[in-house]
Amino acid sequence: MDNMSMVFNIHDYVLLGLKEMEHLKYFYSTVALVIYLTTIFLCSLIVYVVWTEQSLHEPMYIFISNLVWNIMVGSSALFPKLAIDLFTGSSSISLSGCLTQAFFIQNFALVEILTFSIMAYDRYLAVGFPLRYHSQMTCKKALQFLVFTWLLIMIGGLVAIMLVVRLTLCGNSIYNVYCETLSLVRLSCVSTIVNNAYGTTYTLLLVVGSLVTVIYCYIRTFLVCMKISVEANQKAIHTLVTHIITFSTFMVTTLFVSFRYRLNGGSLSTVTHVVISMGGLTVSITLNPLIYGIRTEALRTKMIQALRQKLGKSK
Repeated sequence: MDNMSMVFNIHDYVLLGLKEMEHLKYFYSTVALVIYLTTIFLCSLIVYVVWTEQSLHEPMYIFISNLVWNIMVGSSALFPKLAIDLFTGSSSISLSGCLTQAFFIQNFALVEILTFSIMAYDRYLAVGFPLRYHSQMTCKKALQFLVFTWLLIMIGGLVAIMLVVRLTLCGNSIYNVYCETLSLVRLSCVSTIVNNAYGTTYTLLLVVGSLVTVIYCYIRTFLVCMKISVEANQKAIHTLVTHIITFSTFMVTTLFVSFRYRLNGGSLSTVTHVVISMGGLTVSITLNPLIYGIRTEALRTKMIQALRQKLGKSK
């Protein structure tokens, strides 16, 4: 009973994934720092350009800014601590720190999914109803969509965290390099039926709803593209392909990370957990700003102009 009472009062948790990376910790720490700084630079540039360029004050660019802003939040919850822990050799995290990290990383994924859904709907309106588009999707409405998205996800995330807080945890080993609510739920020595039911229902409703919306909007948009002029068709297809590439990549990697525990995850080794979780998140975080910065012509042009102006002033 004494041993059991001790594990009930654990305050620090061990991220076993960090121990697996110790043999090359300085290399991994450097890679994490480079990825983080590069991501923050690209995302900040995109947000700055959209914010300052009057010609980019359109719903599509507002949605892109929201995507990259969300990436800045998600990457800040992951990479700085990862780089510092690897460099210092630390592998522990407090319960409050663990819950905070889980809250921001999981919210990052769900905000991305809902934003992609809104973007798919936006492109459907733009291509299918060009004459009515500017009255149906204004910048004000775009911001309202995004505010609703953030509020919905943050409230849902807080509920998930509160459900974890009520559990009694009987272990301190997390098979990852960062915290997730599922990692903590697996440590519970009391019933987790409510947590599992809420987590599964909440995630599936958002994911399935988003998938249905995206697939429907993209199919309808492609059908409209078949009927319009060649030039307009090419422009619309180019935008859609950009969205499809980022959305499909994000969904595959995120779902793989999210459901690995449910797919016989208990038998996975720590190395496998690290590879899946870090690979999935890193691809999601780094790919979106690169794709939108390169494939969106108007945005790419303004980004280059902004960089040239800044470099010219610094000389």
